[in-house]
Formats: sequence, structure tokens, C-alpha cells
Amino acid sequence: MTVAARTLTDQEQRERREWFRVRWERGVAFNRLCRLRMVRWDPDGVEVVLPYAEQLTAHEGVFHGGVLSALIDTAGAGAVIAGHDFQKGSRLSTVSMSVQYLAPARGQEAVAYARCVRRGRRLHFADVDVMTDGVVCARGQVVVTISGERPGVGEPIRSSDPIEPLTEE
Repeated sequence: MTVAARTLTDQEQRERREWFRVRWERGVAFNRLCRLRMVRWDPDGVEVVLPYAEQLTAHEGVFHGGVLSALIDTAGAGAVIAGHDFQKGSRLSTVSMSVQYLAPARGQEAVAYARCVRRGRRLHFADVDVMTDGVVCARGQVVVTISGERPGVGEPIRSSDPIEPLTEE
């Protein structure tokens, strides 16, 4: 397992967490395309908002299940990295994910509430609830691995790539 070559200060740890928050929202093309917003990002968990758009539907007025799965993956991994000790690396990959659909996802936005429930040496586990209109419509569990150093951590986030944003119809 690769670890940082030097000890990171508390300030450097906070700066890396903030860099990943910005990357999740502005640096990941898929997240920008879906207009995901990170409204909470701290070591206790994250809250990610996905606004409704006709392009994200399965049926009129209902979010597509695959979109909810992507939201669960994004929020679960975010919950892990938002409280991560970057002495243990920064290259994150999803290992597995399970999703349970509990109700149709109707509403103007889907909100994912995620928290890291177990941190291991390399494997980390997060639980995620997704709500629309005050109803839990999906639940998921995400397992990620973090090892090695992700290239570019700390560099400016470039979000100027031309991506047509989804619009409400």
C-alpha cells in the first residue's frame, strides 16, 4: 500500500477534503451533467442533491433507477472521502454496491444522505438513503477501496469542458 511520503498537517488534510468536494461537484463530468450539488460534506457524512430533469426519467415524473444508483455510488464514495485520513492514500474506487428500491422516486429533486459506517485499512463502507418528496425511495450500501495516490490531488479543478447541462422540460 502506498502512503504519503510525509506526514500531512491537519490543514493539509482539510484542504484535500475540500479539493475532493469541489472535484465531486465540478470536476467529474457526469456529476456536472446531472447538476449534482454537494450541500453537506463533512467527516460525519454528505448530502448530495440531484435536481429533476426529464432526461433522468424512467417514466414521466419519476427518476430512473440507474440514475439513483449513480447518486448512491457518488454519495457513498463522497461520505468515505469526506472523512478520510489522506495519510492512507487518495486513489478511490468502488468495489461493490447494492441498491434497494423502496418507492417510485417522484419529486423536484432526489437527495442522498450518506455516511461512512466502517473504515478499514483499505476497504471502507457507506450507507446511503435517497429521498424524494420526504419519502425514502432507495437505500444503498457502497464499498470503496482507497490506496495509492490519485494523480492531480490539489491541482486546480478544471470544469471548463463543454457539457450541455440538463434542463427541466
